[in-house]
Amino acid sequence: MFTGIITDVGEVIGREGGRFAIRSRYDADSIALGASIACDGCCLTVVTVRADGAGSAFTVDVSNETLSKTTLGSWQDGRPVNLERALRAGDELGGHIVSGHVDGVATIVDMRPDGESLRVLLELPQLLAPYAAPKGSIVLDGTSLTVNEVAGARFGINLIPVTLTQTTWGRKKPGDAVNVEIDLFARYVARIMEFRV
Repeated sequence: MFTGIITDVGEVIGREGGRFAIRSRYDADSIALGASIACDGCCLTVVTVRADGAGSAFTVDVSNETLSKTTLGSWQDGRPVNLERALRAGDELGGHIVSGHVDGVATIVDMRPDGESLRVLLELPQLLAPYAAPKGSIVLDGTSLTVNEVAGARFGINLIPVTLTQTTWGRKKPGDAVNVEIDLFARYVARIMEFRV
């Protein structure tokens, strides 16, 4: 489990098929083989790890299913990646409960300054649109965010300066695709409602 609070921005430094190498500022000694790290919101398992300068380089294997359902299929060397280590018992839950299971991909439609913040309009696939609710939680590229408004399949978020500088969001532009994880509770409520008599 994760919280959607990004703790590092890593970089893709290699790819061979479905195996990716990612450089991070995490201490290599603190990463166990088999550990879960959310990479742009996808919960991935560490296969190898080594020291790399002041941080580490770790590899993860990505299935064809994940490559086809997320943005990972288009990842190349040099791509910045939002990273979050798995939640441990006793850690502060600063965002919301996040599983790291990406539901689909949204597209950035528009970005506009709003004071010191940035308003972003995105469009969801039709199947995911019902899960976006005003003032509800949503995860985009691993970042826990609050939905401002919803109109059909489109919804808006607001990014504060610290989010823009401490994650990959400051580098995004209209047309970019982002990984989406809908709120865990919304998913279960929707499933329960399917069986109501």
